[in-house]
Amino acid sequence: MSTPTLKQSRGPEFTRILALGAARGDLSVPNDDLVGPINSSDEWIQQRTGIVTRTRASAGVSATDLATAAAKEAIETSGIAPELIDLVIIATISNVQQTPSMAAVVADRVGANPAAAYDMNAACAGYAYGVAQADALIRAGAAKYALVIGAEKLSDIVDPTDRSISFLLGDGAGAAVIGPSETPGIAPTVWGSDGSKADAVGMNSTLVEFRDGSAPWPTLRQEGQTVFRWAVWEMAKVAKQALEVAGVTPDQIQAFIPHQANMRIVDEFAKQLKLPETVIIARDIETTGNTSAASIPLATHRLLQGHPELSGGLALQIGFGAGLVFGAQVVVLP
Repeated sequence: MSTPTLKQSRGPEFTRILALGAARGDLSVPNDDLVGPINSSDEWIQQRTGIVTRTRASAGVSATDLATAAAKEAIETSGIAPELIDLVIIATISNVQQTPSMAAVVADRVGANPAAAYDMNAACAGYAYGVAQADALIRAGAAKYALVIGAEKLSDIVDPTDRSISFLLGDGAGAAVIGPSETPGIAPTVWGSDGSKADAVGMNSTLVEFRDGSAPWPTLRQEGQTVFRWAVWEMAKVAKQALEVAGVTPDQIQAFIPHQANMRIVDEFAKQLKLPETVIIARDIETTGNTSAASIPLATHRLLQGHPELSGGLALQIGFGAGLVFGAQVVVLP
């Protein structure tokens, strides 16, 4: 008996980001509120990171709540009926309830049930990974409209006395609705990992160790210099590759939206890429802080609010973080 030939699905040739949504923590936390436990100063934090204040969420507000709010704005702005969204991807490292997925809960909350839904951990590269997956899955015919969200409540996993990372972190969520396009709206993604540097940034203990009483509640920490050097030198190469595979030059993009890790990294990036002065650079970290997977969509949302003329222009976005992992692509801004 011969085996029948299986049917294969095919989707549209191109996709694009249709709309964005954002939700920041409801509390503004200035540097002065954090300097005591780390024996530091507002001046020291500003000089090293460019952060003046960061948004954090109240005790009763979860990462899932932030993701829901951002998703609702993105869906409403897109004009796409929520029931047409058949894929929800949430990038997060701070879902304190390991299962069920945050994505399934948010899909139901926004009216996208029974969309395929899953959480994904690629740390600060999570949103770029999510965009890559949504683009590929829609073009493969596995979905028609996707909701990609970066959502974090990092204040749940921060040690206020940790001088390596505590003052950097904020809470927030950014969402994008991605769908079919008549022209290319998302260029090929340059992504990858380097697990040999896994110890450079991540959790300082496991939940099993916490359960057994051999370690405190797991929190984030990093080797600042290792991460800084890797981000500045290696990620600049990845950003250049992303421009090359997109077939564009630095003077053809309108915006540069890197993960909001540190203002010094952002500034050094701009130098390495030789970006012309016409390129607008996202600097959301100054008042939002580092929100890991949420930082690129939050920064993009704020950039478009302040510069509506960027709509329809090209932006280079790049995320990089714990893993170590990285992802970059050129996109057409909604």
